[in-house]
This record gives sequence, structure tokens and C-alpha cells, in this order.
Amino acid sequence: MDYLGFDAYEKSIRPTGSSVVFMAREADEIVIICAPQEGGAPDALGFTGQDIGRGRLRVPLTHENAEVLRKRFPFTAPVRGLTRDRSFGVGDRLGIATPGHIRVFETCDVFPVFAQQSMRELNLTGRTYEEVLDAVSFAVFREGFTKGFGADGDHLKTVEDVEYALSLGFSMITLDCSDYIKSEVAEPALPLSQPYRDKYLNQTFTLGEGITLSFTEQALRQSVTVYGAAIGFAQDMYTRFFKHTRYEADFEISIDETATSTTPLQHFFVARELIDAGVSFATLAPRFCGSFQKGIDYRGDVAQFEADMHIHGVIARHFGYKLSIHSGSDKFSVFPRISRETRGVFHVKTAGTSWLEAMRVVALVDPSLYREIHQYALSVFEEAAAYYHVTPDLTRLPEVDALKDEEVPGLLDDDDARQLIHITYGLILNKKNPDGTYTFKDLLYRLWKNHAGLYAEKLASHIGKHLTLLGV
Repeated sequence: MDYLGFDAYEKSIRPTGSSVVFMAREADEIVIICAPQEGGAPDALGFTGQDIGRGRLRVPLTHENAEVLRKRFPFTAPVRGLTRDRSFGVGDRLGIATPGHIRVFETCDVFPVFAQQSMRELNLTGRTYEEVLDAVSFAVFREGFTKGFGADGDHLKTVEDVEYALSLGFSMITLDCSDYIKSEVAEPALPLSQPYRDKYLNQTFTLGEGITLSFTEQALRQSVTVYGAAIGFAQDMYTRFFKHTRYEADFEISIDETATSTTPLQHFFVARELIDAGVSFATLAPRFCGSFQKGIDYRGDVAQFEADMHIHGVIARHFGYKLSIHSGSDKFSVFPRISRETRGVFHVKTAGTSWLEAMRVVALVDPSLYREIHQYALSVFEEAAAYYHVTPDLTRLPEVDALKDEEVPGLLDDDDARQLIHITYGLILNKKNPDGTYTFKDLLYRLWKNHAGLYAEKLASHIGKHLTLLGV
């Protein structure tokens, strides 16, 4: 809309004191404009920018100005939200997905975690946590989203990385304990100390809802062997960052990045040991049975998953936290079961599915560019597979150059192609020409900018399907 002679985003217009602040399009750039209200005195409000006359300031979208924005307009800063029954993380590897995500969450009762990235994703995309958070803050301001959102330092493993995220105001930390989880197959069972024997053996634990648990000596040995060090790590990190400190953030414990599933009995053991050690956490992410691979539906015995999920849900309710479901992208067949067995109290994480919808837009509007990227992804798949557990059969893929233009977008509905594109994002974005310019990155961002409405539409529809099947 035309506002004060600017091509303004209508939802962003915010009077404050004697000034009005809004976002506007200027040629190929989006900026913040700070202007005096009628009859008011000029007030820069702390923003740094270019004086363009008549008391107006043209404010570029820098990190320093994002910090001012979050201070002046608190709805653009992340807040804690995992105490809400339903929360949902939507990673954005590109920094452009939040407008599409907002279309979904502005109409449903789910707390969104818009800023959610792992250190692995940051390294593969060359982004920083500052950039991740700033992109969300600017989008939230632009779209006028005032319901609140979270920021998750996802799958962090080190003191330095946790401190980095918390220092920027991230409202949630997901502690990845996988480096301290041993394989129950490869590791000999540890001897049991007397305190463990006294605490767990010859005991029946009544959790309610008709569920009781008890440990054999072998099951207890396995639990201690596999998770003992991880419990100690989580306790140390909780004490360092969340107990009697200035940081205010939700704490999630992740034990899902392992080769073997977490049995309900092991889940109970981990939760009880953490709670008895004084660790307070909002959510816990077990490694569920079956296969939660990236970007595709659940693979495994759905009946067994439902039976296990029922007990996992009872354990979480018994101790007073909620379950977190990782690699939740596109797990459509089990979403209704997750909702039912958690009684609608859950945290679900998605990440790469927003990247896949971005690539769907590429396939729709520039099939030739998609074909080129697809061929490159095939050539670097083995390198990318070192970072992710996926099992596509690339021999089943059709020859992309033989597809008609109208057939190319259908690849984004094929499990093998989805996994191919899902895990090669870092290599695709970082590929360079001999002269040092990016082969694909600049072309892609220009395309996504020119088709931002289409991307938001596709993303809102796709994430909306997730929430609908989760019973929201």
C-alpha cells in the first residue's frame, strides 16, 4: 500500500511515541522507515540509518537494527512457549520461510518456534544465529504477527554453542546428548552399583492409566550403560546454564540421535534420573521405534509405534513434561496417533521440509534450473549422506533431463528425490564457479524473491497439513 509516499507493508505500520515505524519495498530491497507522526518531532528511536529528509530515517535490515526492533517492539523478540500444550518448530534454512509459516500459525492455537536451527545446519548454510533470529524478527514485524514465537538453539552439544544461543536471547535450548549415548549392542553392560539396585530392582512403578513398569537386572544394566553418561552430561549443562543463572529459556533433552530406539523402560529411567538429580526440563525427545528419516513419512510398524507412543505419553504425563518428536517433517501417517497418545500435548520439529517446498517452487517456475540442481545433487549425494541418516534408492529415480517441464515438480512428491534434495542443501547453496561466484545460490534467492507469494502459499499449505493431522 502507499503510505507516506512509500510502498509499505500495511501490517507493519506501528505508531510509537511521536513516530511511526513500518517496513517498505524500495526497488530490490526491503527497509524500515522511521518517520514522525503528523505534528510530532523526529525520533530515530535508536535505529541507525540514512536521513532522507523531513525527519525520516531509512533503516537497513542489519543485526544492530534488529536488536533495536526487538527492544522497541517486544513481539519481535522470542519468548518461552513450551509450557503451552502444543508447540511446533519450523526450521528455516534460507531465512525466507517465516511469512509462509505465519500464514499457518496466525489462525491456530499452537505456539510456533520460528527460529530453529542446529549448529550442523548453520555450518552447512554458512549462516549465524544472529542471522537466523534477525530474519524471523524482521518477518514477524513485517507481517504484524503479535502472538509470540520461540527461538530454538537446536541439537546443541557444547558449552560454547549453548552459551552463544542463549546470549542472543534464544528462548529454547535443545541439548543433544548423542555423543554421550552408548550403543547397547556394541558396549558391554556396566556393573550395577548398589544405589541403582536398591532404586530399581524388585520394584514395580505404577504410572497410572493402567501402566506399570519393572526392571530386570539386564534391562537396568542396559539402561545405565546406554544412558548413564548422557544423564550426567545433561545434569552438568543444566547446572551451568539453567540453575541460578540469568538465562531464561526452555530446556529440552534430546536422546533421539542414536542408532537404536529408546524403549519405554529406558525413557522412564532417563526421566527419573534427570528429575531426581534436580534437572528441570520442558520436553524430552526419545528415539522412537521405526524410522524417522528426513523429509518423508514414517517407516516401520505403525501398530508397534502406537503401542510404544502410548506408554511414552503416559511416562511424560506421569513426570509432568511433554514429548518432543524430532524429524517430524511429513510424518503424516503417525501424526493422528501422536496427537491421540499425547492427548494433544506435544512439541514437533520440522526443518528441511521448508527447504523442499522452496525447491518445489523452483521446479514449478524454472524446471531447467531444477534439473541442473538435481543433477548436481546426485553427484554429491554420498558426501552429504555423511551428515544424515537417509536410505533413498537413487536408481529408482527417473532421468530428470528426460522429464517434461510439467513433470518436474512431481519429483518433490517422490521419497527418493525428496531425500536427495533434502540433505544436499548445503552443497547446493555453497557450490561456486571458478571465478568465486555462486553457481546456484544467487539465482535461487532471486527466484524465491520474485515468487515469494507462491512460496508462502506452498509452505502454508504443507505445514498446515502437518497441523491438521495433529488434530489442531
